[in-house]
Amino acid sequence: MTTWLRDETRHDIFRFLREGDEGRHQTARVTADGAAWLASAAGGHDGAALTRWESRPASPAVLPCGTVFDVVNVDPVFGRRMLDRLWEEGPGSGPVAMHRGRMMLFAAPGTAQRLPALLDWEEWGDAVPRPFCHGRGDAVTVPALVPSDSAGPRWLVAPDTLHPWLPGPEVVLWACVRAVRAASAADVRVSIFPPADPDANVYDVSRRR
Repeated sequence: MTTWLRDETRHDIFRFLREGDEGRHQTARVTADGAAWLASAAGGHDGAALTRWESRPASPAVLPCGTVFDVVNVDPVFGRRMLDRLWEEGPGSGPVAMHRGRMMLFAAPGTAQRLPALLDWEEWGDAVPRPFCHGRGDAVTVPALVPSDSAGPRWLVAPDTLHPWLPGPEVVLWACVRAVRAASAADVRVSIFPPADPDANVYDVSRRR
């Protein structure tokens, strides 16, 4: 399944993607190689996909999962914690997008099938907000190639190579667990006073003369 949302404006997409633009946030900018990688998800029709995207670069597309990538769809606050762990302590992430208030982490094919089982086995798994995992047989909306001011999907980490590194299920699980542990540690409050004794006598000293 490959669907481009309607946008009749025609452009030379590779000219737009290859030209330097110092005003853009480079991390969120799709390169020509990144566009080719995304289009390859359409299977044998990637040439047609690129042709359609060339005519509609400012329009989101619907691409199938399961062969080129899977997508792990998470709560945005928890997703941000996952990204922090992946970039500060781990191997980094693959492409990441935002759509309809959810964060979409692009992962290696097979992740959607394996990750739920790993979360069920992990002792911290019950504390992880359950992600929606999109794999073979599913399709997702991906942001436009050319950034726009619309309220539609947008890239946080855009694809920029023909062969982007994608985290597998074990890496995504690691990020989930680290994010939960970091949140739990932040909730701990340390006091210099010992805990109150519930059986102790309490006197009102406010009336002492």
